[in-house]
Amino acid sequence: MRGTTRALRHVLYCSRIRGDHLCRQNGSRKVSTLRAAAVCSPSRPFAEKEINRYLCQTARSLSNSMASDSAGASADVGKSGPLIEYERRIASGELVDGDAFQVDTLRLLQRLYDQLIEHEDSCHLDRYKASRKAGRSRWLWSRLVPQSSYSPVKGLYLYGGVGTGKTMLMDLFYDQLPSNWRKRRRHFHDFMLDVHSRLQMHKGVADPLEVVAGEISDESILLCLDEFMVTDVADALILNRLFKHLFIKGLVLLSTSNRAPDNLYEGGLQRDLFLPFIDTLKERCIVHEIGSSTDYRKLTSAEQGFYFIGHDTARLKQKIFNLIGKETPRPQVVEVVMGRHLQVPLGANGCAYFPFVDLCDKPLGAADYLGLFEKFHTLALDGVPKFSIQNRSAAYRFVTLVDVMYENKARLLCTAETSPIELFEKIVTVADAQRISPRSSSRSLKGDDLDLCVDNELGFAKERTISRLTEMNSREYLEQHQSRLLGMAKREVEENTDALLV
Repeated sequence: MRGTTRALRHVLYCSRIRGDHLCRQNGSRKVSTLRAAAVCSPSRPFAEKEINRYLCQTARSLSNSMASDSAGASADVGKSGPLIEYERRIASGELVDGDAFQVDTLRLLQRLYDQLIEHEDSCHLDRYKASRKAGRSRWLWSRLVPQSSYSPVKGLYLYGGVGTGKTMLMDLFYDQLPSNWRKRRRHFHDFMLDVHSRLQMHKGVADPLEVVAGEISDESILLCLDEFMVTDVADALILNRLFKHLFIKGLVLLSTSNRAPDNLYEGGLQRDLFLPFIDTLKERCIVHEIGSSTDYRKLTSAEQGFYFIGHDTARLKQKIFNLIGKETPRPQVVEVVMGRHLQVPLGANGCAYFPFVDLCDKPLGAADYLGLFEKFHTLALDGVPKFSIQNRSAAYRFVTLVDVMYENKARLLCTAETSPIELFEKIVTVADAQRISPRSSSRSLKGDDLDLCVDNELGFAKERTISRLTEMNSREYLEQHQSRLLGMAKREVEENTDALLV
């Protein structure tokens, strides 16, 4: 790289000489000092010859330096990336040694990483190069002449059981990417909320989804989505058109999910309109199953933590008040997306208290929960019930709430009717229901459990929720949460100190 820099300096120096930039004022005319010297000197042809020879040498030097740099960059492929970082963390003891399924997945992630490094220019990953191009002509030209540019690199769709390390592997991959790339890592809930918010902003446009896809691809051409799970009909109906636009604009997708692509939105309303998205997804992504049966979240030193069995409201409030400290908890209002507001019964010092019915038995969703945890880092949830067909909607909201809390590394204190596993024992998939009560028709039988909730999406999601509740009450998770709070407090003190010094 230094050789390239030196060669460029030589070229710039010589171009200044040849370009007649060194001028002096001579009466009313500007006369080039070099030109004037050449006119007066009999050695003008010799000087021209020497300048030409020097420029040719410099050009050759520049070419060789760039070739050398390119070879060096190519040699770097395979010397960094998620697999190399994983091996380093295993060797240092930061991670427990994974199984063969995780290593196979890491090889695929390493291959994706290497391909992206190799095709950095053709994928337009560098945000600074892309912004210069956009500033010159891309915005106007793309509207005059519609362009399509599929990425030369296929994405990756990872799916498998709960706790198999999908999120950890995605984060490992994402953390190794160059900082100047147009990349984004988001939870699927958060991503879809952003999409709907953008659609509201572009109401009245002929094809708002194309405009939204253009905005997203301009910001991040590499999109990493965690926990791809489609349960909402509004999401299902727009995903195919949205991602068709995104893929045409060159987007590369890395996604994790508990479900294989063919099982997404299984049994959902108007699923026939969703099926083309599955074909689009499989066309633009390599689909890989992480077949491990190990739940690494349950390998933590699980303790009771702040999960209390039984409806002991006084005990829960005492715990949350101890965490709040000297501040007085009072009702608060949190602003969430699109002008909505969420009433917090009691809150102070980053801690909030809610009865379960106020947070999960009302028509709230991911947007409300995301808004809540932008302001609070700890939640006391009072009275989590056992879930069944009678409160299926509340079960869905509780699953979403735990997902949002886990993604935001929040702390949960709760009272619950029973243990996490038993909370969901009445929630089953179709296959589970068939094993529980085999039948040859859809008619109810005398011995059927009328509280049983047969729901494939919820039946799969419950395993993730049980696993996350277990980890969130482990010593490791709670210590990490406390360390994060101390780090935030330290940064706040430093910022206030800097402000006072200024």
